[in-house]
Order: sequence, then structure tokens, then C-alpha cells
Amino acid sequence: MNLTDLTGIWQQFEFIWPWMIAFAPLPWLIRMLLKPAVQRQTPLLAPHLMQRLQHTPRPQFIQAPQRSFNISLIATLLWSLVVLAAMRPVWFLDTTPFQASGKDLMLAVDLSGSMEKTDMPLHGVEVDRLTAVKSVVKNFIQKRQGDRMGLVVFGSQAFLQSPLTYDLNTVETLLNETEIGMAGNNTAIGDAIGIALKHLHQNTEENAVLILLTDGSNTAGAVQPLDAAKQAQQMGLKIYTIGIGQNQATGINAFIFGSNRNMDTATLQKIAELTQGRFFMAKDTNQLNEIYELIDQLESTPHDINNYRLREELFIWPLGLAFLLSMLLMGLKLTPLPRAFKSDSEGKT
Repeated sequence: MNLTDLTGIWQQFEFIWPWMIAFAPLPWLIRMLLKPAVQRQTPLLAPHLMQRLQHTPRPQFIQAPQRSFNISLIATLLWSLVVLAAMRPVWFLDTTPFQASGKDLMLAVDLSGSMEKTDMPLHGVEVDRLTAVKSVVKNFIQKRQGDRMGLVVFGSQAFLQSPLTYDLNTVETLLNETEIGMAGNNTAIGDAIGIALKHLHQNTEENAVLILLTDGSNTAGAVQPLDAAKQAQQMGLKIYTIGIGQNQATGINAFIFGSNRNMDTATLQKIAELTQGRFFMAKDTNQLNEIYELIDQLESTPHDINNYRLREELFIWPLGLAFLLSMLLMGLKLTPLPRAFKSDSEGKT
């Protein structure tokens, strides 16, 4: 191994918080600044005993200076390892290419009670609308590698389920954890758009997109959908709206939920028109899948290739050694060592 190889290895090693080394002399500074404790001697209540003790042979303990040195050495090494762990040493692995398009996509998914209707065929079985949405959207999420994606869920209220992130697996996981009714049984479309706007407002390159999916009309919330759409228009935010479900419910669904006549398709179309987006209607899972594939094509952008260096945290090793040394130090302090002694009379002979 030559000098070039050693230099290359050293370049893969780095401290994230190198300034933590400033705490290294802290124990010695504390020891210097703090005054030693004053040892007070209690006066002897029987002075005549002092005369007798002066003539009594006194044992002279043979101290173990090596033990004291070992304790100081272990304590110094322990603190050094703690400081080293606090500096967060990392080992950089091979460089990995990373695709980034700069597109910000926010998904807004309806979780109102009507999403429980089982009118969406999936693999030959009728499933509820949310189950069909999860099946289709997870494929769409994984196709958007290099984009930032977030998730808004809404019912009677709207909530941010996931902020914008490059970690698409987390977005998919959080989508799978959603349940019908967890945000209420009504439909706050305007509030959902408002929440999305709040987290997309920093995007100024006209590459922010909201994909809103619902099966009803706005029946809750403080913000009217068209008012929110006009604000999105001013921001340059594009909104795709998707209506989901059969136009006319049949059988038990019609008895429990009623028909889908309350879907406000006119408002959904107007939202899309105001923001230069498009309105889609999905009556089954296949149509829903085709819609998301079309949106994926409409919002495709050339990806810029960036390099990302994966790193491995190494602080656990010095921290683990420090823990073992602390156990050893505790054992040395708690374990008394046998000490030989001799009396004054033995020393004089």
C-alpha cells in the first residue's frame, strides 16, 4: 500500500461535527477550576488516648500506585472515546448516481365515508374505493424516482400525512396506513387544496403539481374549492382532479351510501381549468390506472443526474468501547485490592 492509497482511504473518512473536540479538555478544566474539598478533623474527646496511641505500633499500608495510574488512564481513554463518538465519524461509501427532476408532486386523497363503497374491481374482486386507490397510486409513486412527493389526506378536515420528500417508500408506507374515516366522514376539498398550497408555496419554478382525488363534493371545511383554486392559479400551481366511482350505485351500495349524483364534477372541472390542469373520471380500477399513467407522461421531465455519496455512521464503535471501559472503571473502583502492611516496630528492627 503506497501513499496514494492511504490518501484515498483517508478522504473517505470524515467527521460530521469536528468542533466537538473542543470538549476534550473539559474534565481537566473542571478539576482545575473547582476547589478541592476541605477535610475537617473532629477533635478527640479523650486526649489521654492520644498519648497511648503514640506508643502503639501503627500499621503502614503499602499503597498500590499502579492501580491509581490504571484508573486515571482508563478514565482518560473513556472520555476520549466519548468525544470521538460525539464528533460523528463517518465512512463514505461509493458514489451513487441520483436522478432529480425538480418536480414537486402533492397527492391529495379523499378518506371520507363514501370511499368505503365496494364498486371498484381489482383482480376480479369488488373492493372499496380506497383499496383500489392504494393499489394504483403505489405504482405511480414508484415511477416518480427523483421527484419530491408529499401526501395530504382529507375528510371532514384536511391533514398533511407526509411532507414533500425524496423518500418515496415512506410516502407509499404512509398512504398504506390511511384508513377510511380517519379524517372524518365528510369532504373538505377546499381545505385539502389549501393544505397543499401551504406546503408548495416555496416552489417558484412552476413545477409544482397537485393531484386531487375524491368521490364527492365539498361538504365541510373553511375554504371553498374555487377560492383555493384561484389562489393556486396565482401561485402557478397545476391541479389535476380525479373523480372516482360509479356514476350510479347499485344494490347494497345504493341502499347504504346512495348514488354518486352528489359528486360535483362541475367544480372539479373548474378547478382543473383555472390551474391549467385536467379533470378525469375513473369508474373502475383500470381507468384509474390509465389516468395516473397519463399524468405520469404529462408531467415527465428530463432527469438531471446528480451524484450522491452514501455514508456509514461509525460513532457506535467508540461509543461501545467507552461503555465497556466504563464498566471496567466501575469494577476497579468498587473492588478493594488486598494491601500488605507493616508496623513501626517491624520497620525499626
